[in-house]
Amino acid sequence: YSLDIIPEQWRLLYSLNPMVGVIDGFRWAILNGNQSLYLPGFGLALIVILLFVWTGVYYFRSVERTFADII
Repeated sequence: YSLDIIPEQWRLLYSLNPMVGVIDGFRWAILNGNQSLYLPGFGLALIVILLFVWTGVYYFRSVERTFADII
C-alpha cells in the first residue's frame, strides 16, 4: 500500500513494519523522488531493521560454537 492512503494518525504505527521503509525507499528511488518519502517512518523502519540485525548477530554468535553439532 502507498503511505498516502494510510491516515496520518496511523502512519507511525504502520511504519513499525520494517518492510514499509524498504518498499517506500525502493519506490522513491525508482520514481526519481517523485513520491514523498515519510522520513519518520523510514527512520523508524531503519531502527527496527538494525535491531533485528543486531539481535540475529548476537544470537548467532552465542550458538555458533554448537551450530555444527546441531546440523
